[in-house]
Amino acid sequence: MQKSKLQLKVEKLRGRYPRFFYRGYRHEVKGKNLEITFYFEVPPDIRFHPKVVIKNIPQTKRSLVGLENLVFQLGLMEIPSYWKATSSPEIVIEAGSLNKEQVAWWKDLILKGMGEYFFQNKIDFTTPNFLSISSVGVHPWPDQENPWSGQGKPSSQTLVPVGGGKDGVVTLKLLKKGNMDITPLLLNPKPEQMKILSLAKAGEPIVVERIIDPKLLELNKKRYLNGHTPFSAYLAFLTVLAAALFGHKYIALSNERSSNEGNVKYLGKVINHQYSKTFEFEKKFREYNKKYLAKNIEYFSFLRPLYELQIANIFSRYPKYFPVFLSCNEARKTKSGTQRGTGEWCGKCPKCLFVFLALYPFMGKKRTVAIFKKDLLEDRKLKPLLDELTGKRKFKPFECVGTIEESKAALALALGKIHDHKILHTWNSQHFLPSVFQKLLRRAIDK
Repeated sequence: MQKSKLQLKVEKLRGRYPRFFYRGYRHEVKGKNLEITFYFEVPPDIRFHPKVVIKNIPQTKRSLVGLENLVFQLGLMEIPSYWKATSSPEIVIEAGSLNKEQVAWWKDLILKGMGEYFFQNKIDFTTPNFLSISSVGVHPWPDQENPWSGQGKPSSQTLVPVGGGKDGVVTLKLLKKGNMDITPLLLNPKPEQMKILSLAKAGEPIVVERIIDPKLLELNKKRYLNGHTPFSAYLAFLTVLAAALFGHKYIALSNERSSNEGNVKYLGKVINHQYSKTFEFEKKFREYNKKYLAKNIEYFSFLRPLYELQIANIFSRYPKYFPVFLSCNEARKTKSGTQRGTGEWCGKCPKCLFVFLALYPFMGKKRTVAIFKKDLLEDRKLKPLLDELTGKRKFKPFECVGTIEESKAALALALGKIHDHKILHTWNSQHFLPSVFQKLLRRAIDK
């Protein structure tokens, strides 16, 4: 069978760039900030130096025991964003040491978390020799089998990463209503996030700046390989580091039950755009965290028992957030730095259409249309996307959208064909919520 141009391009890049090296990292306190730089190299001619800045870290945590390991591990999570340019057959870890179990864990994450990237680039990731990870470095910290357990007792404060969408709003509101002591975390803050925090009176956030190496954007323009990476997995490692630095016991994500459903089958494997939001990843990361990162920090998703449609129902109770929330990914796209994000709902993508569908039954036509500036159900150009969301086509869009059953239910509710659905009354028992958090969420859906 003749290979496509894309497949030939992949072969050429993998042949030219057989090894991707994680050479090292550096961290130092500058003023009040912790600045981290990672060093990646893809011989013969590519080097990446991405940076992370965690702002206003406590004076007492600037010589944190275990910091070396946590920074090294965050560097491992940076790898997929840069490795994707060449899809090199071997990743060589020189910055630190991984045992066999860790190597297997990272390989599993890359193969599952990069599924959409493989699909889009027509890469056969199922061959036995597709990817190897070699650990050749040493670890300059105490026994890696005994992860950081805190300097003193961690506080009961809850670290809450906040995006700009409805899910983060719901988590903030419910935890605040339950009088939980929370600290928001913002990664590369955007206007909608700042507005949400202001409305929620959520207090001073932890702010992190992640700086992508411009070399990657340059390679994107030169049409090296590109594609989706498991961002929520990155957020997992980053929030553990932040929780250790700021002394938090809990990390409450806003990932939901709907993310467990995949999008399409490719080479016999289910490809899930939201893999790193799934319960499967959450379970695996919790185990990895306890053994290799920070055993006294509890990482879980507060909204895991619920479907997107249930979250939309709760969100509809908070009208002051309607004008400010934003979860359209098209609004943030810069096309490799060639343009600015619009900062507005595009009204054309699967995410916009699904959020419109999910909110309509609970907010009504007038309020929902006010957010998107038009009735998306009357836009005939969106009919193919609606068919994908509701399962009339075999492909579910690569976006953070609800399950096919949810989309069908939302459409039927919006059109008045039904007035209730079993999805609105379900509770997923597969979750890791501590009992106090579970009670807060139960209370919200029982209203």
